[in-house]
Amino acid sequence: MSGAVVELLDLIARWVHVIAGIMWIGNSLLFNWLDRNLRPRLEPDVYGDIWLIHSGGFYLVEKNQGERAADGRRALPRPLHWFKWQAYTTWLSGAALLIIVYYLGGRALVVDPNVSPISPLAGSLIGAGTIVAAWVLYDFTWRSLGTRAPRIAGAVSVVLLVVAIEWLLSKLSGRAAFLHVGAMLGTIMAANVGMVIMPSQRELVAALSAGRAPSQEIADRAKTRSIHNNYLTFPVTILMMSAHFPSLYAGRGDWPLLTIIAGGAAVRHVLNVRFTFGAWKPALAATMLATVLLLWTFVRLERLQASSAGAQGAGVPAHVTFADARRVIDRRCAACHSATPSDVSLGLMPAGVAFDTPEQIRALAARIRERAVIQRTMPPGNKTRITDTERAVLARWIDSGAQLR
Repeated sequence: MSGAVVELLDLIARWVHVIAGIMWIGNSLLFNWLDRNLRPRLEPDVYGDIWLIHSGGFYLVEKNQGERAADGRRALPRPLHWFKWQAYTTWLSGAALLIIVYYLGGRALVVDPNVSPISPLAGSLIGAGTIVAAWVLYDFTWRSLGTRAPRIAGAVSVVLLVVAIEWLLSKLSGRAAFLHVGAMLGTIMAANVGMVIMPSQRELVAALSAGRAPSQEIADRAKTRSIHNNYLTFPVTILMMSAHFPSLYAGRGDWPLLTIIAGGAAVRHVLNVRFTFGAWKPALAATMLATVLLLWTFVRLERLQASSAGAQGAGVPAHVTFADARRVIDRRCAACHSATPSDVSLGLMPAGVAFDTPEQIRALAARIRERAVIQRTMPPGNKTRITDTERAVLARWIDSGAQLR
């Protein structure tokens, strides 16, 4: 399959994924907001209602146990609108992206020899296998412990999440590990919809159609999974964008990754309880500030360590010329970053960067130092096998003023 076709498939899948994700998350946040703001009603089969204003008119939304029939009992309302395809489309398009970008032709590298000496196929199997195993273990935990001991089930889930994160970071490239953690959580969310929430709603429909009371146990299980999905929305959203921020995964990546997940869930929690928690605004500000400070601290520490290691190199002369630096760039970088690249697996001129002329190289000297020396995320997955000495050559040339002589 040609690079142009793969790139077009990437664009289409990404476009669908973003739109479907916006719709799914929007629905999740809206219905969660409605549940927490319903005005109580006296009728035993009515949970409550709420008035809304939007698009030039008023809406009255009522949550009840079904439409009232002529005999006074609740019956199945028609037409009934279901909310499921946003979740399914988000997951399907996300799975397609994972295949197109990581598994199909290596447009983004799954493995990094500096992390683990495994093949791309083994890395793909580990990533996909972890996603499937995560859902199986999570679902088993909440079906077996969730109804009897939800706090223990929550603790077990956190432990399993940390184990999965450390496992992926020890086997895959940093970028791929972050993305696969997001895919793992997104799969749990979509599977919650398909395997738990939708069966609960089908049971509710079947019960009303048969004139019997629906199973409260199934309804409670579905509500629990819906709440889980609500708390995962913010972490999954940022994990899907993490590939654009190499500083997050440039080092070990575990603490930045855990901070993103914990901080996103904490912010979501404050927003969920704000209707009954008077001091929610300072709590929200404190949570966001703590998350940002922790991220900055962990990224800064890893950056300092990488900077110290990257600026050193045995056998590097005190004075490095442009010719010395260019030999490294031509050998390790220009295969992709050129108007006429020899390697198009990552697309034509990734990020629009080309190193064809001395002026282009000098103009991007600071970026070269950041990505190749400090973060060490270029070349991606060390695809061209750049050495520490060569990184040190680039660092010394740039630190000496990046002169073209």
